[in-house]
Amino acid sequence: MTDDALRTSALVALRRLVGRDDADFHEGQYEAIEALVGGRRRALVVQRTGWGKSAVYFVATRLLRDAGAGPTVLVSPLIALMRDQIAAAQRAGVRAVAINSTNAHEWTEVLAQLDADEVDVLLVSPERLNNPSFRDEQLPALVRRIGMLVVDEAHCISDWGHDFRPDYRRLRDLIAQMPPTVPVLATTATANSRVVADVVEQLGADGVTTIRGPLARSSLRLSVLRLPDATARLAWLLSHLDELPGSGIIYTLTVAAANDTARLLRDHGHEVRAYTGQSDADERAESEAMLKRNEVKALVATSALGMGFDKPDLGFVLHLGAPSSPVAYYQQVGRAGRATESADVVLLPGPEDRDIWHYFATASMPDQERAERVLSALRDAHGPLSTVALEALVDIRRTPLELLLKVLDVDGAVRRERGGWVATGEPWTYDAERYDRIAAERRAEQEHMLEYQTTTACRMEFLQRRLDDDTAEPCGRCDNCAGPWLSAEIGQAVSASAASALDRVGVPIEPRRQWPSGLDRLGVPLKGRIPAEQQAAEGRALARLTDLGWGGALRELFAAGAPDQPVPQRLLDACVRVLAGWGWQERPVAVVSVPSRSRPQLVASTAQGIAGIGRLPYLGALALDPAAPVGRPGGNSAFRVADLHGHLSAAGVDVPAGPVLLVDDLADSRWTLTLAARELRAAGATAVLPFALGLRA
Repeated sequence: MTDDALRTSALVALRRLVGRDDADFHEGQYEAIEALVGGRRRALVVQRTGWGKSAVYFVATRLLRDAGAGPTVLVSPLIALMRDQIAAAQRAGVRAVAINSTNAHEWTEVLAQLDADEVDVLLVSPERLNNPSFRDEQLPALVRRIGMLVVDEAHCISDWGHDFRPDYRRLRDLIAQMPPTVPVLATTATANSRVVADVVEQLGADGVTTIRGPLARSSLRLSVLRLPDATARLAWLLSHLDELPGSGIIYTLTVAAANDTARLLRDHGHEVRAYTGQSDADERAESEAMLKRNEVKALVATSALGMGFDKPDLGFVLHLGAPSSPVAYYQQVGRAGRATESADVVLLPGPEDRDIWHYFATASMPDQERAERVLSALRDAHGPLSTVALEALVDIRRTPLELLLKVLDVDGAVRRERGGWVATGEPWTYDAERYDRIAAERRAEQEHMLEYQTTTACRMEFLQRRLDDDTAEPCGRCDNCAGPWLSAEIGQAVSASAASALDRVGVPIEPRRQWPSGLDRLGVPLKGRIPAEQQAAEGRALARLTDLGWGGALRELFAAGAPDQPVPQRLLDACVRVLAGWGWQERPVAVVSVPSRSRPQLVASTAQGIAGIGRLPYLGALALDPAAPVGRPGGNSAFRVADLHGHLSAAGVDVPAGPVLLVDDLADSRWTLTLAARELRAAGATAVLPFALGLRA
């Protein structure tokens, strides 16, 4: 096909996609299509959100399919993004289907459509590529027939990308299996030069065509409001939310902050919904649809609402707390103003941001000692081990264990098979240099976000330069270029409401009802449901460590290296408020504390203080065998139970026949409270009411 004929065919497909007879390509779009269809090459497209990267791969797919090529495989990171991509494909006359965790009932039909060559685009998540049945049964045939591979949000393929997602690293192996004549397209809106170079290397071919456009968004007005504390930030939001244009997204850094903020806004008559990774999948889909139809003023969301969410007329993006990097921030604010002349972008940073950044940065990094424990357990196993079985052998909680297994899998040290995981026998060395490099890069990106908050120069230019966009120049629209347009004034009434919301105390501690699996492997004769007569009742904590209000005081109290100390009076007063509002069926008759090796003063003083104010006898602490293993942070349920079973006793406590208040400092796995309650129930307590200063999650 000549270049003129290719361009004509491509333009027809584009106009069908967008539904306009006068549509034409943006600069760079046809060049990418020509590289893929005409040259059968590999290409990386780095263009701002809303530029039309999906048009490139859907038009290219249409042309390749018309020329007899096999289906396109589109690796897409989020289910919400898949929904929008399928809808866009249909507009282009492209038959798109997805295989993901929410449509297992459709997989048989999808595979039949693939076999009948009735699918133009198959959307899969990066995780799906390592599903044993898909990897071993469907993927080889698909690789032989594949017409094009598209890697969406390709910054995730980079080891140094803002989101450490090991499944994306597996794509390099997939690309290596494909014939060199199969075109490969990687797209992203958020990549600096370092990530671009890394992604090009991962594409595994010389002469990758890189098409990179300017990242400036003329519709966005960027602003930063530095307010003194969380109360002021929430009060500002209550005062000014209705002044923000249209409907939008309010981003928070934690699930607790999203839920608390949404509740406060709803209490004051604002139509908002919370949207987090813990929200039900159907609820998330409903919330997305409501925002697109402007039926809510905003979704109060974590980063779970991110890549690929498409609402062209989104009027604003506001952040309560700063993301940890300019890459992450630019990606999220890019949701706004795609098809409007103006959209407001507001950042309300908080002093707690650094602590939250540190938590998430360290939580996703592999640990050498843990990795070696996993490999040792798999090498000693006779056959595959499920994640549940492995969890009971290595003392690592489920989520970090799954992430670690993915890293080891990508590194070739383990393999997922039917029935579980096996060690491959391949040598594995902890790549300390690479992980140190990632950690250093993340620290640098965090410093850049702090610089963004305080710069007196153009904010859009600052972001562009941090993304290595050499077209950066002052935007003329941000608060530094054009002057602030948002008032920082806060009404007294809403300030009091925000303060009251942040001062809210009392979080339920759900009781454990089931013993963890695998205890028999650790010599503990417990399994199945915990008998009702041994269970704790629903408990209470003062607050979560991630809460906007009391979470700050608790994070300081439990910070690494913080000294053990008597409970501060302010916290004790708040504990009394929790107890006063508990609403228990029967008032406790005594107070008992959990023995603590790390914070004995804190726990004892809290229990004694509550007992004194409530005029209840303090019976002391349960006994803990000095030989009991020390529980390690991050340990899993089976090991925590095994560490405590037989070592915790109420033998020295004169337990009355009535409800007992059980006091601890920090509820994490809840197994300490569960086993302590079991001992107290056996000693005669008719009920055990757990209470903790903090709840970790």
